[in-house]
Amino acid sequence: MAETIVHVTPELIPELVASAGALFAEDGGRHDPWMDTGWPRREGAAYYQDLLAGDNLCLLARSNSTTAGHLIGRLNTNALRPGARTAVLQSLLVAEEYRRTGLGSALVAEFTRWAAEKEANEFKVTAFAANERAIAFYRKHGFAPFELTLSRPA
Repeated sequence: MAETIVHVTPELIPELVASAGALFAEDGGRHDPWMDTGWPRREGAAYYQDLLAGDNLCLLARSNSTTAGHLIGRLNTNALRPGARTAVLQSLLVAEEYRRTGLGSALVAEFTRWAAEKEANEFKVTAFAANERAIAFYRKHGFAPFELTLSRPA
């Protein structure tokens, strides 16, 4: 199996949209009753095109010629935290049949390299509290709890 990580180019945006759509359906659709799981199909192409035009990271994981997942990274600064230059892992999916192959770790390694190049001094990622597999994966890559958001139905 030939596994690679590629930077998204405009012609690869449909593959990124499809992978993001799979993440919305699997993760958001399962853990958030208000998640608009149709957003990637309707808005994703324009959103990801804009990301490519900026200083962001858009990656696809490939196994042979098949898209096996993606990663979106963004750089944030915050006036309330002037010393923080935060690399945000905004979106990550490895399709179920490609999990435990090292593709997720390869995506995170590329994100880490990119963030260092951008002189980030912290990394952040958000996961649903009920998504224990994702949390375990992120912990394996050095992420630890920083904030806690509590929610309840109205």
